[in-house]
Amino acid sequence: MKKVIIPIICLCLLILTIVFLNPLTDRIAALISNEPKLVIKDGNEYAKDNDYLYVQRTSDYIPYSFQDLLNIYYSVINNGWEQFTFYCPKEYSDCLSDIATISKDELILTHLNNYIHPFNSFTNIKTSINENGEINLKIAYLYTPEEKEVINARVDEILANILIDDMDDYDKLKTVHDYIVDNTKYDVERNEESTSEYSSYTAYGPLFEGFATCNGYTDLMAIFLTKLGFNNFKVATTPDEISYSSTGHIWNAVYFEDNWVHIDLTWDDPVSSDGEDYLFHTYFLVSTAAMQEADQGETVIEEHNFNPLFYLEFN
Repeated sequence: MKKVIIPIICLCLLILTIVFLNPLTDRIAALISNEPKLVIKDGNEYAKDNDYLYVQRTSDYIPYSFQDLLNIYYSVINNGWEQFTFYCPKEYSDCLSDIATISKDELILTHLNNYIHPFNSFTNIKTSINENGEINLKIAYLYTPEEKEVINARVDEILANILIDDMDDYDKLKTVHDYIVDNTKYDVERNEESTSEYSSYTAYGPLFEGFATCNGYTDLMAIFLTKLGFNNFKVATTPDEISYSSTGHIWNAVYFEDNWVHIDLTWDDPVSSDGEDYLFHTYFLVSTAAMQEADQGETVIEEHNFNPLFYLEFN
């Protein structure tokens, strides 16, 4: 009987060794080499296919430079991932300190977020840094799945109603620009009191409630631009960059007729002293020079003094 049992036990041990040896040795090898396997998923339906001069998409999540780290942050957010873990290689000695710099710099994160589709833009990104080189990103996104669904449906409905088949690109953009301005008022209360009954800081506000701050105007225009197939991103000046403002400003950049130009719906929909609604085209498809020239009126506007280091397409 013992002669039968012993071979069976040996066979079982052999099977267990075969089943568990490879994963175990892979894990040990990964720890020794400091090259753990990364879990890479596909991006969601709002992931952009565009690269920019400041930041580019990447499929290589092993960083060797500060730019590599920026590209990883951009790619993770752009893909709509809620969580992602990557590792600093031993060869990149400043990796952990560079990550600490990025994660604590609100300017970098704000401007980085402007290259993302609005539906993948974040409200908060938390970076956890482990001394062994493991980096974990946890992202909280601005729009809920329900908001994305109703906004998408409404934008599609509007485009079907306001565009004509033989319109050229200029007329399409002007028609969308005018529609948003004609159906939206600037949310003065949120700007002055930092509170409002409207969701004016997102695309939902101008689309369903008729009120927007510059964020709402810009997000909605970015959604329309993407639907129409135009490469675009958002441009921002922050409170640290324009000292007189407590909130900063944001508007759209769009690639039109082989050039990057600006669209600022907020300033084309001014708050008037007489209570009348106005529709301007002062900041519609304008170059940086034309935009800054328009700012030099009776009241000098400084909100468009953006940092060119973050928006290299305009250099």
